[in-house]
Amino acid sequence: MTLAFLAAGIVLGGCIVYLLTIFAAVRFRRRKPPPAAAGPARPAISVLKPLAGDEPELERNLRSFFDLDYPRYELLFAAREAEDPALKAARKLSRQYPRVPVKILVTGEPPCPNEKVFALQAMAAAARHDLLVISDSDIRADADCLAGIVSEFSTAKTGVVTCPYRAAPGPSFWSLLEALGMNTEFWGGVLLAEMLAPMDFAVGPTMAISRDCLAAAGGFESLREYLAEDFVLGQRARAAGFEVRLARNVVEHHIGADRFAASFRHRLRWNRSTRRSRPRGYVGQIFMNPLPWALLAVPLSGGAAWSVWLLGICALLRLAALFAVGGAVLGDRLTLRYFWLVPLQDIAALPAWFGAFFGNTVIWRGRRFRLTADGKLR
Repeated sequence: MTLAFLAAGIVLGGCIVYLLTIFAAVRFRRRKPPPAAAGPARPAISVLKPLAGDEPELERNLRSFFDLDYPRYELLFAAREAEDPALKAARKLSRQYPRVPVKILVTGEPPCPNEKVFALQAMAAAARHDLLVISDSDIRADADCLAGIVSEFSTAKTGVVTCPYRAAPGPSFWSLLEALGMNTEFWGGVLLAEMLAPMDFAVGPTMAISRDCLAAAGGFESLREYLAEDFVLGQRARAAGFEVRLARNVVEHHIGADRFAASFRHRLRWNRSTRRSRPRGYVGQIFMNPLPWALLAVPLSGGAAWSVWLLGICALLRLAALFAVGGAVLGDRLTLRYFWLVPLQDIAALPAWFGAFFGNTVIWRGRRFRLTADGKLR
């Protein structure tokens, strides 16, 4: 019975977290966006896109950045080799959209563990403008993406703006579960953190940073050994006196079609990186996922009525938080369609959460790294 009460304590704490998450989502949804500058008053933007090989729907993702409704911006693409299939797609699109200034860089073999940061450093040096938007190759943006990002730079204190993303899975079942977790549990945690304290982290798939803030944070060259360079960049920006803001506009993040093993490795890499970035907060994440503990409390208590009631309350709050975050904030129809799979996703998330407490190796882009206590790659 002691284990049943322990599980119940986790569930009660998780129910409080669900309530706070719902409130955070409603608060964020009601937040009025800053007034956007119009026409010539809008700053010119350099969009940096690191590339590494072909991937599903790559050309469609890249095309969305050629179709942006913004008066002055340039696109920079960088890959390790000139014959990289992703660079071929970028060259093809640049011929189709001659009005969009494009720069293509070949970086060669990176001298550091984080190949993405090495590419960003090269692109930032070649970029013409002072506002840099960093966007991964698997991101698909709406036409008003840049306008929404720029509106967040309404004060001189704003240094970093990070965009929420809606994870879009491939045909794999495990990819679907992972997307459900990102669009509910992960973004619920981000919205909760943003409500409880000023943001001191960024989320990497799409974010923007001013050159002044980048310089104050040490530049890209100081991030070349970190796995979670986005988190470190936001942390340093905040320490340097800049604000980190969460944009209102949502981009689409295509996460591929990983099978079970690859999906688990991705979850484990993410969790091990998070544990080293926020050690205390990582332990507290047990309350972000209480539904499996509510399911466990029922047999541990011998089917006691209180445990069944607790399971029902927890499930209802999980569903409400799902609709608040995945539906209202991210506009994710897939989450609303497959909400009944969320218990499986929550159960699947637990082994990776536990696994992050043991071991220090991660697999990233086919290479094995050792993750140090401060989040650096070796």
